[in-house]
Amino acid sequence: MGGYVLAIDQGTTSSRAILFDERMRVAGSGQKEFPQIFPKSGWVEHDPEEIWQSVLWSIREAIRTAGITAKDIAAIGITNQRETVVVWERDSGRAIHNAIVWQDRRTASYCDKLKRQDLEKQFTRKTGLLLDPYFSGTKLSWLLSNVKGARARAAKGDLCFGTIDTFLIWRLTGGKSFVTDATNASRTLLFNIVDNDWDDDLLDILRVPAAMLPEVKDCSADFGVTDPEVFGAAVPILGVAGDQQAATIGQACFQPGMLKSTYGTGCFALLNTGEDLVRSKNRLLTTIAYRLDGKTTYALEGSIFVAGASVQWLRDGLKMIKEAKEAGPLARQADPNQEVYLVPAFTGLGAPWWDPEARGAIFGMTRNTGPAEFARAALEAVCYQTRDLLDAMHKDWKTTGEATVLRVDGGMVASDWAMQRLSDLLDAPVDRPVVLETTALGAAWLAGSRAGVWPDQAGFAKACARDHRFEPEMDDKTRTRKIKGWRDAVKRTLTTG
Repeated sequence: MGGYVLAIDQGTTSSRAILFDERMRVAGSGQKEFPQIFPKSGWVEHDPEEIWQSVLWSIREAIRTAGITAKDIAAIGITNQRETVVVWERDSGRAIHNAIVWQDRRTASYCDKLKRQDLEKQFTRKTGLLLDPYFSGTKLSWLLSNVKGARARAAKGDLCFGTIDTFLIWRLTGGKSFVTDATNASRTLLFNIVDNDWDDDLLDILRVPAAMLPEVKDCSADFGVTDPEVFGAAVPILGVAGDQQAATIGQACFQPGMLKSTYGTGCFALLNTGEDLVRSKNRLLTTIAYRLDGKTTYALEGSIFVAGASVQWLRDGLKMIKEAKEAGPLARQADPNQEVYLVPAFTGLGAPWWDPEARGAIFGMTRNTGPAEFARAALEAVCYQTRDLLDAMHKDWKTTGEATVLRVDGGMVASDWAMQRLSDLLDAPVDRPVVLETTALGAAWLAGSRAGVWPDQAGFAKACARDHRFEPEMDDKTRTRKIKGWRDAVKRTLTTG
């Protein structure tokens, strides 16, 4: 085996594979989009076979562009869209239904029913999560109830449940490994983050047979070896983490109080709270940041469902831009005298509001409102929502120093305009790293450090480089006025009290 590390980054709209060399530099990459399926309003699905084929294509393209062979790869790390649910046949490996995506809201009424039974406190105490359609458990329960014979087959052990990481590992290893990691398990509503195990009481409530659940491992562990027929070599899979936890690792947020925010389809901010399992009083999530050598590190998380997706909407839905990178320059042209607010609740509102029935709305339009104002409103909406998350975090976790600096990553952070506006509205420094795809980097570090070709935690943190720090430039009066307008727009959009 050589010294290359392959990171598989399976996202919501595309799959990527990135090959890093021994010095943690990108040597080759491949990326392929796949279709989004919308059977009904608020429903979002993916075809698992299309995900699998996009991953295979991306891996082969990364190997080709790096000019190496599969035998030169020392280890594989996997990171994935979390909460998305796949159920497949143990014998054939075929999915029994399309994957139900994390954005999907079909189980909103079921969540409401569970809340009326006063069960949310039990779920939150054990999982750190809220009863919301966002999480895997109610999606899985829906599949078992709506696919003919599924629950009986699952109870007999004929069906496997997994988040995307588990499905990919199963396929990569030729069905030999049925495993997940602690971060992905922690997002299912089925995993007790205090006991670090599947919870029988929660399984009973959601009527999920334990026989269909994978084994849960540390984030850096032996997850199996790829079948040589898949892409040419038997390569160990040594690292797995859900995308937001992988980004936290990739940003080297290893110390309590360190904070990162990732801007992809959605936006997700994580605050490392160390060994302290902090119970949020402001409707944030308590989750597992990572588990290494059997030791669990916790985090507070705020989830925004729509970030980059609003820019995709400008491009694909409204046809106001041809490429996502045009949004920042267009926003710069917006009329400063117009205050247009977009509340992008296309699939409900996440933290700290948690209103699955809310839908998108635009406020403040005039006859002069045009594409530039829409672009600015879309980008500012991401900034405002981040501000809401960080305000809630600071109420739950009183910190100074590192917590006042936000480390950012993901596709949207390439926009200087968006990052400057983020710093302005947060009234805090924003650090952009040299490697923007820190999600893949985090997965690669989990695998590469275990394989012995990458440095340990301290060495990795030292090697992480900052590209630019954005400092706030907006005056307090303007910031206060704009945030007040945003919160009024959100209030008008909410369907809950």
